[in-house]
Amino acid sequence: MQLQGKIALIPGASRAIGRAIARKLAREGVNLILPTFDWPDSIQEMEEEFKGLDVDVLILPVDLRKQEQVQEMLATIQKHFGALHILVNNIERGGMPIVHGSYDYAHNHDQWDLEIDTTLKSKWLLFHHCLPLMRQSGPGAIVNISSISGLTGRSGPAALFFNDGYSAANRAISSFTETWAREAAPQIRVNELMLGLIQHRHGEETKGWSALNNEDKHRLITHTLLQRTGTAEEMATATLFLIRDADFMTGSILRMDGGFCLGGELVPDMPRGILTPEKG
Repeated sequence: MQLQGKIALIPGASRAIGRAIARKLAREGVNLILPTFDWPDSIQEMEEEFKGLDVDVLILPVDLRKQEQVQEMLATIQKHFGALHILVNNIERGGMPIVHGSYDYAHNHDQWDLEIDTTLKSKWLLFHHCLPLMRQSGPGAIVNISSISGLTGRSGPAALFFNDGYSAANRAISSFTETWAREAAPQIRVNELMLGLIQHRHGEETKGWSALNNEDKHRLITHTLLQRTGTAEEMATATLFLIRDADFMTGSILRMDGGFCLGGELVPDMPRGILTPEKG
């Protein structure tokens, strides 16, 4: 897919993961729509970074959990750009057990709904309301950003990071990916990037990671075959591949977890066996 001059909608660009994706697409000449909601300091920093670019950048305050606000955003995109070619469905909210503790606590009264509404419902609202404009705009691509929590649930070393509601929402995203690939074909490709422990997202530079003791960190790293966490830049490169280069991929799930889901188990040397070779 040729990217110069295309229009991309990227939620979450005020934070590291979305920012890296937006930055990489801007370098390819893609015009950007960047919805914002919270994190005011990060939003201001994002605005400063993107205002001097050679591409058109439209920053809009939107609560993506609200259907009417998503519809208003699409009307603004239609008026401003008249087209939409790329949707990076990078929106989520997950309560980390290491940070928030049990759903039973009073401070977590709304946490379950927040995780489901932000991680799952908002993705559906974006796809549902973006699809008509994307169909009018020609060939396009959608990337759903998800988490390996949909596979691991709250178990093993990752149980400190992945809450029940967040894990359930991420399991459902893969169902969305397959259904939407059928619905949007053949003009628009829909794929999924499933992330493991990434810096700024369930890795270093998060409140959850800083709350871990050294033993917990060691368990998470040694459970990962590549013995480290991933970076936002690596994740953005994979997203660019799915958008620009994967022209014959749709309905696929690309797992980027450094081998975490394989469990960090080593392959032992081949045993000699109980049968001895026949002597010649």
